[in-house]
Amino acid sequence: MGRLTPEVIEAASQYLNPVGQYELSLRDLKIPVIENLGATLNQFDTIDFTNNDLRKLDGFPFLPKLKTLYLANNHIARIAENLQEYIANLDTLMLNNNMLQELSDIDPLATLPKLTHVSFARNPIAMKKDYRLYVIHALPNLRTLDYNRITQKEREASRKLYKSKSGDKAKKKQKGANTFIPGAELAKQQQQQAPRMTKKDADAIKKAILEAKSIEEVERLKAMLQAGQMPHSMEQKQHQNGHKPNTEGMEQEQYSGNNIMEI
Repeated sequence: MGRLTPEVIEAASQYLNPVGQYELSLRDLKIPVIENLGATLNQFDTIDFTNNDLRKLDGFPFLPKLKTLYLANNHIARIAENLQEYIANLDTLMLNNNMLQELSDIDPLATLPKLTHVSFARNPIAMKKDYRLYVIHALPNLRTLDYNRITQKEREASRKLYKSKSGDKAKKKQKGANTFIPGAELAKQQQQQAPRMTKKDADAIKKAILEAKSIEEVERLKAMLQAGQMPHSMEQKQHQNGHKPNTEGMEQEQYSGNNIMEI
């Protein structure tokens, strides 16, 4: 494992990303803990922690400029309670392929006032009953969840479920412990078995980013590229052209240009 030292941060790749945000790439460094981000001097809009060994989402200094975090392919099972004190302007959080076990594990994110785009795809919680309705209830400012637009119908269903007496019981039942939960090993195995995107798939998404017609579309495509996922429409096109994307053992997220339009 490698520590996130000021020297590592200074040597990391820094660039202007396709949506015009200044980004720091800390991918593939086997980082176990978020630390020493004060060395960034609050210069970055986006920080990419994809493919590390993080267990908990915490350790941030005061970073009011930070808007986007990519955290796919880690082992995150806990989220700190006080993130709003340090990253209050965060609007996009990608937690694909981590180890969040219970729906209530996401509750600390409710304190982030500007959080509008999140993904928990391929976490154990995504298999829970009423997953989308609970997330919509817990994070009412969201516009997209797992790359799909949240509909008014879903908001109404969530409101109806969690404002009813049965909803109160359901919420209590869904409260999870902040300690290790049996079954995490299975989630870890599923994570290790998650397929990687091929270079051809990645090139196809990069081309789509260049041809995107809106900033929202660019942002969603870039998030999917960071998480190693193929948009559903692109997957269909490749099948028609005789190319089979690297999707064995994984259900692809539904995705289209209409799914990412904000409401």
